Amino acid sequence: MSGPSFPAEAFSLAERLADAAGTVIRPHFRSGIAIDDKADESPVTVADRDAETAMRRLIEAAFPDHGILGEEHGAVRLDAEFVWVLDPIDGTKAFISGVPVFGTLIALLQGGRPVLGVIDQPIARERWIGAVGRGTTLNGRPARARACADLGRATLFATAPDMFKGEEVAAFERLRRSVKLMRWGADCYATGMVASGHADLVVESSLQTYDFCALVPVIEGAGGIATDWEGRPLGLHSGSRSAIAGDARAHAAALERLAG
Repeated sequence: MSGPSFPAEAFSLAERLADAAGTVIRPHFRSGIAIDDKADESPVTVADRDAETAMRRLIEAAFPDHGILGEEHGAVRLDAEFVWVLDPIDGTKAFISGVPVFGTLIALLQGGRPVLGVIDQPIARERWIGAVGRGTTLNGRPARARACADLGRATLFATAPDMFKGEEVAAFERLRRSVKLMRWGADCYATGMVASGHADLVVESSLQTYDFCALVPVIEGAGGIATDWEGRPLGLHSGSRSAIAGDARAHAAALERLAG
């Protein structure tokens, strides 16, 4: 891979964003925090909102010309060359249920393509960082996906069965029947497990841009691959479906099952 073309300060800023979000989130975990419902009936808390606010303030101070897209507070300057994509708590349902598999997702996009990504689990204090031109690390140590040439030996993750709609249900079932082990409910933490060589696939649907952009540099820096179900790169204007794998051979086989 070529070296990063984004500002050098962006890497340290990404770390500071994760630190700021974690500082907000940790006191609310298992605290009996109030839960609100969004228009789409998904849950949200003050921890989600305040963590994103803290991150946006740091970005505006450091890079006022960069765009920002966040789950809780919308978008500004999406036509900028560099756009930060934020999900303060990916896995709010896990968060409000007291299960520490949620995470803060931070991505920097250049020209709509993710070039820097962070998955931060603030309770376990595990942080994956990947960037173009750098290998992925977990808490500063190299993270590497494992080899998996055969779906029959693969561990597959997805967040929930009801994320698949219409024809996607049968498509995912074809894939599920082909793997060795199926696990549900790990949100973004599942991609961390693939990047660290403990699982092989994460295939999902019903996603928003902020759900997957940060995952792309993390998995690619660990030697894996992240696309949509048709094999197209994920980025600012992708659809709602993702296929992430630690091994390109497992990825190709998974796409074949999804296609029928």
